[in-house]
Amino acid sequence: MTIISPSVLSCDFSNMAFEVKKTAKAGAEYLHLDVMDGAFVPNITIGPCVISAIRPHTDIVFDVHLMIDEPIRYLADFKKSGADIITVHEEACTDVKATLLAIRELGCKAGLSIKPKTDPEKLRPYLPYLDMILIMTVEPGFGGQSYIHAATDNIRAAAAMVKEGGYDIPIEVDGGITTETITLAAKAGASIFVAGSAVYKKPDIALAIQELRNAAEAAK
Repeated sequence: MTIISPSVLSCDFSNMAFEVKKTAKAGAEYLHLDVMDGAFVPNITIGPCVISAIRPHTDIVFDVHLMIDEPIRYLADFKKSGADIITVHEEACTDVKATLLAIRELGCKAGLSIKPKTDPEKLRPYLPYLDMILIMTVEPGFGGQSYIHAATDNIRAAAAMVKEGGYDIPIEVDGGITTETITLAAKAGASIFVAGSAVYKKPDIALAIQELRNAAEAAK
């Protein structure tokens, strides 16, 4: 199954309630919410209060991506705000296993992400505790970046790892996703695609989402 998860980082922040309603109506399965702390990544975005404010406006899956140091400190806050999936970074956690278990104990799905230069083998010990893997195809921190082609190998490696272990863990990709690059990620094994500019910068976001989905399906 192909899932499109538009990143609100590229939407109109002055009218987020309208934007999330529009996104759900346009056929997106997930809504990707990038949380950045200015420490783990060189940018600051939103927090639980913003997620809480938009949660009543849609029942779409909230795909919350925590690009913050030691996210275990704030997991309960993000669960309370309305997160359905909480993804943390392998590079940002002192105790990755404890963080993933804490996410699951809260009733959320647990995701683990790696940056483009991180060895995918670092995911292997945590496969039993994962509901999703997120492979970054740009350096995390800012939207609108170009896809890092070398990161396609990370997608392929993660997909092979999941298959070898007999797990059913979908692979999400985030960064520089367009109708062209989505084909590379899909062929490598991804099934969930985060897209910001490729959705919100288009005049018809429903058409943009469908075109992305069609391109990914055609590549498989």
